[in-house]
Amino acid sequence: MLTFLPGPVLYILSLTLLIINTSLWGSLLTVGGIVKLLLPFKTVRSVLTKIMNRFMWAWATCNGGILYLISNIEWDISGLEKLDPNGWYLIISNHVSGFDIAAQTYVLRNHIPMLKFFLKKELLYVPIMGLGCWALDMPFMDRTSPAKLKKNPKLRGKDLETTRKACERFKDSPTSIINYVEGSRFTEEKRLRQDSPYRHLLRPKASGIAFTLSAMGEQFTNLLNITLVYPETSEAVLSNVMHGRTKKVVMRVDVLPVPHVDSTDYFSNADTRVTFQRWLNQLWSEKDQLIDDEIRRYQQK
Repeated sequence: MLTFLPGPVLYILSLTLLIINTSLWGSLLTVGGIVKLLLPFKTVRSVLTKIMNRFMWAWATCNGGILYLISNIEWDISGLEKLDPNGWYLIISNHVSGFDIAAQTYVLRNHIPMLKFFLKKELLYVPIMGLGCWALDMPFMDRTSPAKLKKNPKLRGKDLETTRKACERFKDSPTSIINYVEGSRFTEEKRLRQDSPYRHLLRPKASGIAFTLSAMGEQFTNLLNITLVYPETSEAVLSNVMHGRTKKVVMRVDVLPVPHVDSTDYFSNADTRVTFQRWLNQLWSEKDQLIDDEIRRYQQK
């Protein structure tokens, strides 16, 4: 609608609206978190969680309204027809930019339960954000470092137990948990530093989803393999969106069966870990080819 305005004006407008949108719904989530703390009863917390999820839905929807206002993006999406708003999903995705979360929550908000993210325990103490994420029942993890494990092998099962406890709250209501298995946003510099075998991706890490599957794999309806493509460029995507320069976003949703991960076997058997990593590497090879095909198709237009 306002794409006739200069890029810097669109950037200031979008930044202002994003701050207002996030502050509004973040403040309401914080209030909900305080109520949850004061009334720690299962029934009350269950009702509040549903309300908090609607707040997140509203945040995602308002983000879509802002995008409509400041850009003219063509959304090329496939795979949504196979999804169920009442399902339990573990999602793996490539990670390109700071725009990914806004794009995915907006596109998926009416098709699956609102996304949950595994967060570092330190983020719990960030003002507004920490309490808001806690109110949304996002799990905060305190990972045991390899150095600590080496000093005290008895801690080896602690992370798995922590993950199981964090996922307990998901048993009573449909949940979608997303894991960016590359562990970091893609840049060409990181790809070269890793000596990644992929053209558009970093190396995927299997341990995070293995932890989740071993803790609550039986609860998931499906694994969703999501591929995000910004065919114009993978650099400075968020800035390009806010300047109104991004013209197309591609999202492919592939619905897969849930892999079985036995916690005892996976964490004690190196061959099992290698087999699981190879399975993930194959998915990433196919994803890399898909991204390359979409970019070529866009460039040939």
